[in-house]
Amino acid sequence: MTTTPLAPPRSAAMTWRPITLDDVPAWHDLVRTVEQFDDTAERNTAEDLVDTLTDGSWKNPASDTLLGLDADGVPRAFGVVEVRPGDTRTVRAFCWGGVHPQWRGRGIGRELLRWQEERSRQKVAADARGLPAVVRVHADEHVRPARRLLERAGFRPERWFVDMTRPLVADRPVPEVSLDPALRIVPFTEAPAEAVRLAHNESFAGHWGSEPRSVEDWQRSVVGSRYLRPDWSFVVLEGEEVAGYTIASAYEQDWEAQGYTCGWTDLLGVRPRWRRRGIAPALLAASMRAFAASGMDRADLGVDTENGSGALALYTRLGYQADRKGIAYTKDL
Repeated sequence: MTTTPLAPPRSAAMTWRPITLDDVPAWHDLVRTVEQFDDTAERNTAEDLVDTLTDGSWKNPASDTLLGLDADGVPRAFGVVEVRPGDTRTVRAFCWGGVHPQWRGRGIGRELLRWQEERSRQKVAADARGLPAVVRVHADEHVRPARRLLERAGFRPERWFVDMTRPLVADRPVPEVSLDPALRIVPFTEAPAEAVRLAHNESFAGHWGSEPRSVEDWQRSVVGSRYLRPDWSFVVLEGEEVAGYTIASAYEQDWEAQGYTCGWTDLLGVRPRWRRRGIAPALLAASMRAFAASGMDRADLGVDTENGSGALALYTRLGYQADRKGIAYTKDL
């Protein structure tokens, strides 16, 4: 179908164009300024920004990104829209953006969000499968201007997430968690990656906001991630069947802002027929021991506070404590 080009954000002080690979160094300077000013939980490297433009066959930065430049050609605002292929229940448009702190209060963020929402609608309409669709934006709970902007634009806070942390110190030893003899924990590299992907899709089938991971997406964002630490990641097998798994990463770019080093649990899943057999705590304990052996100060992870599986209670029992909070803002399309 033919897509009508969108009008760029209305701002007499800026010119707008798509983001290119040549922009990455200056764009990264802007992103770091926004992250430091807002004290965001996650920090992006220049390589992350390259991935934002290129890492996925579906990506089209010429139509799905914008960079706002001042009169001297310096980036002062940006926006990205991404609709990943393969959603089977709800088509999700993810939006990410920011405005330089000194350029806020001029309506630029409002206009940029308008453009992102309109582009999301175009992309969802082009999907043509007739599925429900939403546009989703993440906001750190403490960044109130961003939350006000979203709420005034009709976005609703749909889900709260908590980052949790657990010190890895001698007086708080990692608990010993035993599994029944039919189960065994193996390193992530000893389990077939495709079997783990299918186990993930089954484990998360009923979770809010989750969609099946395609082979390409799994390769891109999990097994092919530059942050993956296979030595911190484990799989529980019964015979040759994957019963559960945990995947952990090292996001070193976050450590300076956090003030400590940590292993981060990206994914933890147990297939339904193997639940209530102690697999999740055994996997977390295995990762915590691996973090500690690598000299990490803490074990960290994130959790949906409304997760019906009891994950929050499990993490609390294992010694994790709540730290930062984030909110998923959603608008139906």
